[in-house]
Amino acid sequence: MSRRWAVFGILASAYFFVYFHRVSTAAVATDLEATFAVSAASIALLSSAYFYAYTIMQLPAGLLTDNWGPRKTVSAFTLLAAAGAVLTGMASSFELVVVGRVMIGVGVAMVYIPIMKIISTWYRKNEFATLSGILLAVGNIGALGAAGPLAYFSAALGWQQVFLILGAITIAIAAASWKIIRDRPEDMGLPGISEIEAYENGRSDLACEPGKIPMRTALLMTFGSGRKFWPMAVWFFFMYGSVMVYQGLWAGPFYHDVLGWEKTTYGLVLTFIATGMIIGCTSAGYISDKILGSRKKVLVTGSVAYTIIWAVIWSTAGSISSPQAYMAINFFFGFFGGFFVVSYAQIKELFPMAIVGTTTAALNIFPFAGGAVLQQVSGLILTTRSLEAYQSVWLLMLVCMIIATIAVSLSRESEEAMARASRLRGGGSLRRWLFG
Repeated sequence: MSRRWAVFGILASAYFFVYFHRVSTAAVATDLEATFAVSAASIALLSSAYFYAYTIMQLPAGLLTDNWGPRKTVSAFTLLAAAGAVLTGMASSFELVVVGRVMIGVGVAMVYIPIMKIISTWYRKNEFATLSGILLAVGNIGALGAAGPLAYFSAALGWQQVFLILGAITIAIAAASWKIIRDRPEDMGLPGISEIEAYENGRSDLACEPGKIPMRTALLMTFGSGRKFWPMAVWFFFMYGSVMVYQGLWAGPFYHDVLGWEKTTYGLVLTFIATGMIIGCTSAGYISDKILGSRKKVLVTGSVAYTIIWAVIWSTAGSISSPQAYMAINFFFGFFGGFFVVSYAQIKELFPMAIVGTTTAALNIFPFAGGAVLQQVSGLILTTRSLEAYQSVWLLMLVCMIIATIAVSLSRESEEAMARASRLRGGGSLRRWLFG
């Protein structure tokens, strides 16, 4: 039970750099333009290269995790990400920087899904959502690290030297992953988590999970499962897509174009989204595991609240200009947006352990696809950068979230989750949490 924290710690450190690399282009964009004399369109291409690579590799990540194992997958592809960082640091042309970015995107795309598999095999079932929340919080801290700190070190050392250092750190993480991580406790001669849970619950019976399931069967079980999968997929497409439209693209330009704020002002205001998401991810996981016991209730509640925040953003656009007001709006935007972390626990409990990697990876295709599609659509609307154009985008996101909320309310909850929620019903768990 103690060894698992070393395993999780190594994986969390790897995930820190997943988010770090995801937003790192913004901090060094001007340096890249000056070094290679490229246009803003070229910088946009460089940034999107990560997302295209990440999206394409999601399903392979799940299949490799289930069939090759999390340890091999994380170690090998983290090493590939390290090679991409080193290539970026040594690049003598912009084309090589793009190749390095693609290598980084492919490499870090193979981190999250193996972590979900590791949490499934090393931690109790009622710890999964909590650990997922902590992991997403670490990722968002990585995103914060790629803002001010990366800009500072790039100015002090030079952006290429910083990427060489990142490459060296990532190599160390890959080596530690191979040395410390094991796919299951049984691989180290330790009791499996199902055996431990059976002992703790006073049972002598152990639920037998099937061994490896053929790839084609796993895909058919996932995409042919009806309400187990597709309502969650539709929800995630619109929900995370709306996050990327606001946080990842147009919130900053809106503050500048419509409200007339300087970069220093709206940069500070935007940090409240990540801050809210860090707290929201950890809170949602704990509430789901320890207080409500339900995944679906947390997701529906978070989606309703997040939709209300979008209604506020749309209805007040142009009528409020206080940075403090938008700090509060952005905090709650991130907080309730962070409830999405529970979706991985819900999908995991609806399918056999042997295909957790495949089902999680299949679900993970949709948020990144949603981000790509909705960002593209919003760009077509914002041709004038006027208040009316931004209001049209915000209204579209509100409509998308209404659809998403309906979809998640139609999703299925596992019998295991319903039984857990029944045991916690009546406030017993909440009383123990509040009063010990």
